[in-house]
Amino acid sequence: MIAALRRHLGIYGAIAAVVPKEYLAYNLWFWAEFVVQILAMIIYVYFWRAVYSGVDRLGGLTLDQTLNYILLARILAPAIESRLIFHFGFLIGQGQVAVELTRPLDLQARYYVQELTGLGVFLLLKLPLLAIAIVFFGLRLPADPAVWLAFLASLALGHAALFCFDWMFACLAFYTTETWGLSMVRVGVAQFFSGALVPLAMLPGWLQQAAAALPFAQAMAVPLGLLSGVTPVSQAPGFWLVQLAWLAGLGLAARLVFAVAVRKVTVQGG
Repeated sequence: MIAALRRHLGIYGAIAAVVPKEYLAYNLWFWAEFVVQILAMIIYVYFWRAVYSGVDRLGGLTLDQTLNYILLARILAPAIESRLIFHFGFLIGQGQVAVELTRPLDLQARYYVQELTGLGVFLLLKLPLLAIAIVFFGLRLPADPAVWLAFLASLALGHAALFCFDWMFACLAFYTTETWGLSMVRVGVAQFFSGALVPLAMLPGWLQQAAAALPFAQAMAVPLGLLSGVTPVSQAPGFWLVQLAWLAGLGLAARLVFAVAVRKVTVQGG
């Protein structure tokens, strides 16, 4: 048992070690995204200042709370832009899916290790952007370590739940030859219903209910609410329970959906 555990740790550790190298290999993309996010923060800051002109609160949030939330959302928004379905479509189209399915390891676990490691690398790479938001845009971060722990735990749970959803969504690639459009739809829906564009508290009641019925907010609005001060840290345990429920349900469903969808695999190329 110990030998098997060491073997798995070695395999998945090697997979995780590749992820930072992939980020470093595409440094031009990093700088392009860096500049775009700075421009986006400038636009959003002035936009929300104009929106709050003449009013004290919107959706129960003050201007400072909204700016704090929006700045953090602009920094973390790329973290929820999964294009796993597009990747699945590429593997099937090129015939590489046959190789992936015959590897002696759990395919879903492999991709989750990549996604989780990628999230950690992503957060480290966003530290300069975070510093710019603090110095130039007035972003205020909590000094209480409990808030940071609550945020990281919520982010990890929400990210895991969203990965399971994306895994099921990516299984559509086994039934269609076109995945780019589906990938774009997924990114657009996630941006809106995650709370990355507008705080969910400002949406009409029926849209808030729709967002609550989708897993996107668990990976964005919930952890950011804790970090930005919109949600008191005392409410974190309740959010964790909800996120654990999402993770358990989506995790089981992802396994079942993949087991069925993989039987439909068709190698289109090679």
